Amino acid sequence: MIASRNIGPVAAAATLLAAAPLSSIFETWTWLVQSAIAVAVVAGVAALTRLIRAPLWGQVLGMLAALGLALTWLFPSGGELLTFLPTPGTFGHFADLFTGSMQDMRSYGVEVPDTDPLLFITVLGVGGVAVLVDVLAVGLRRPALAGLPMLAIYSVPVAVYVDSVPPVPFVVGAAGYLWLLVTDNVDRVRRFGRRFTGDGRDVDVWEASPLAAAGRRLAVVGVAIAVALPLAVPGMTGGLLDTLGGGTGNGNGNGRAGAGGSSGRIDLFASLAGQLNQSEVADLVKVTTSEPSPFYLRYAVADELRPNGFQARNPSGRPVNQNLPDPTERAGPGVQQARYRATVEVTKSLSMSLMPVYAEPVRTEDLNGNWLYDPTQQVVFSNRDNSRGRKYSFDYIRSTYTPAALRAAPPLPAEHPLNRQQTATPGPVPEVEELVKGLVQGKRTDYDRVLAIYRHFSADNGFSYRLSTESGSSGEDIVNFLTNKVGYCQQYAAAMAWLVRSAGIPARVAFGFTNGNKQDGNTYTLTNLNLHAWTEVYFDGVGWVPFDATPSYGVPGSTRSAWAPDIDAPESITPDPGASGAAADPGASGGPTGPDNADRDTDSGLSLAGQTPAEQPPVWPWWTAGLLALLALLAVPALRRLALRRRRGGRAAGAAMTATPNEAAPVDGTRVVVVGPDANRARADAHAAWAELLDTLVDFRVRVDRTETPRTTADRLVRETLNEDTAAVGAVRLLGRAEERARYARDPLTGEPLAPALRAVRGALAARAGRRTRLFAALLPPSVLLRWRTTLADTSGRMVALTGRARYRLLRWNPRRLLADRAAR
Repeated sequence: MIASRNIGPVAAAATLLAAAPLSSIFETWTWLVQSAIAVAVVAGVAALTRLIRAPLWGQVLGMLAALGLALTWLFPSGGELLTFLPTPGTFGHFADLFTGSMQDMRSYGVEVPDTDPLLFITVLGVGGVAVLVDVLAVGLRRPALAGLPMLAIYSVPVAVYVDSVPPVPFVVGAAGYLWLLVTDNVDRVRRFGRRFTGDGRDVDVWEASPLAAAGRRLAVVGVAIAVALPLAVPGMTGGLLDTLGGGTGNGNGNGRAGAGGSSGRIDLFASLAGQLNQSEVADLVKVTTSEPSPFYLRYAVADELRPNGFQARNPSGRPVNQNLPDPTERAGPGVQQARYRATVEVTKSLSMSLMPVYAEPVRTEDLNGNWLYDPTQQVVFSNRDNSRGRKYSFDYIRSTYTPAALRAAPPLPAEHPLNRQQTATPGPVPEVEELVKGLVQGKRTDYDRVLAIYRHFSADNGFSYRLSTESGSSGEDIVNFLTNKVGYCQQYAAAMAWLVRSAGIPARVAFGFTNGNKQDGNTYTLTNLNLHAWTEVYFDGVGWVPFDATPSYGVPGSTRSAWAPDIDAPESITPDPGASGAAADPGASGGPTGPDNADRDTDSGLSLAGQTPAEQPPVWPWWTAGLLALLALLAVPALRRLALRRRRGGRAAGAAMTATPNEAAPVDGTRVVVVGPDANRARADAHAAWAELLDTLVDFRVRVDRTETPRTTADRLVRETLNEDTAAVGAVRLLGRAEERARYARDPLTGEPLAPALRAVRGALAARAGRRTRLFAALLPPSVLLRWRTTLADTSGRMVALTGRARYRLLRWNPRRLLADRAAR
């Protein structure tokens, strides 16, 4: 029972620590407070049931009942007994919260607010994991298996978070799991009996066993490597649109680019501006469609309006290889729908976690379950794959509308969730409110109000297209754009969506490609200059309807419709030279080749995700540097082996001679110097040559027996390996004789060519070895790797012994041990 009481609180605390990664998907810490209350109630009831010796099934029922009481108190429906006793109405309320959590998951992006449905599902999940962890760690005494439900908590932010989950919550969760394992190990050892060290010394009650200490060190090192290794690898951008594939947008266009992830954290507007300002034209997508006049190919939506502009939320949905929603079910009078088929081939220049498709796909081919479809945003996305180099086909529904059908659409009810979300603005802007009020005055239908706002962005009102925009001084980018009336698609699309929202009508911004100018039959080749943004407006009973307010002369492949016609008269295509630098040719591109790009401004006019980003730096220096670093790392063992061989060969080739004065001086009084052999130098040279021979044997996979004498080793080599090579046989016998004399004789062998003997033996061994052996001997010499491995093992052993002695000395002054010793006396 003592062990159970010790492990129970640790299991509860470890569950809360394992839930730390959830902090990356919530805006505040309310979830943690409520989860801690639920886990504490579960742990308390578990301890109480074990105190009364209830069976395991009784403990489980008690913990589940405690979790229900905690949820009733935290999320009351208003009809409970004594504020915490559930009633049938309480469970109906829980069902509503569970259903609402599914809707909130689709409506909110990371980081999510503290809504009751999301908090309920979180506390329920953490409490359920606490029950499982307690059963596994305490009831079944299998704490290692408790890591599985803990891992289930960690998988939630990994699945929904667009970037990698921060490392700190992972470390906290891992520490909780290790704490649970260590606690269980200590309790097991204490129940077993007394502990001893490897040399038989009794371990004090307050001293950790060496095996446990080694296990903790290995665990800490493993967690540190798991966290540090991914952080040490530099991120690289490999595609033209990698900024669309991941990274965090900070609201000013300086988001961190990365690979993979979803669109909820990226700066779509800054990425669009950067691609339109690229100095090079790159093919991104080839699409073949059966539709004679297709609308824009789309890939993303920004539908959350913040003070710094429109942002993209995290999409959520079902796999695209399953049944997709059928838009024909909601078709009403005046809505014409036709089914078409398209095949898209994404080039290697486009790498993002979003897949270009036409609106409302109903069936896909050649896309696996990693790709999901969000029916609300009408986008195909993935949290695991990217679009680079993919080819796929899909069927889609093209909807067209008559103005009469849109006028007949009733206003969306005020309590509708879409109305609350898609009409939200950061706050009242007096200039915008006044403009919208004047435009929609007297308009009786939502369509007429939207059309009035749409017609406002015309050349007659002074609006013109230009990639480089003018800066304003009002402090509000939308006011600057509406005042300067100069911009490109991102400003027009976002400004119209903002004005439509101010009129109380749901609106958002869509991103994709125009049809472009490169057309071969029914195949369109889309480049970075065809990237585009437009506005989508929601009409009740109809759905999302596109409106493109950008001047058509500035967008190659621009498409207009009956409900949103071209508002610029033919004569307005040529803009006022004093108001705009737009091209006069209707087919001219608004891309980098236009005159507007001669003077680029860092201010994007309507900054909905910040300033225009700089052109992406080339990737090849990173790959070159990485390749050179890898080659240098692989060359270290070979260079080390070469240095050893040269040093030993130089010693073996040197003359082991020394100069000594002659005792008998000549008659003329001059001293005669006689050069003689240096015994110490000759002995060192013989040892160096023999060490080089042994390393050569190791490199060529020849057995080395350190217990043999040099002569025995030489005879074995002659007998087993070099029996047919006369030169090599003589060389190896010479090296063995030199080493034998250096070890055992008073006078070592001098004057013999040891360096040529080494070269002869090495050449003979290389001639008899296989190609793979020779390759490894040259690039990854086994002798060097063996020496490093031995050195590392010796160093680790010394460090373990040193830390053990230091720990033992420190534990002698442990206050708890001193008190225990005093009590024993």
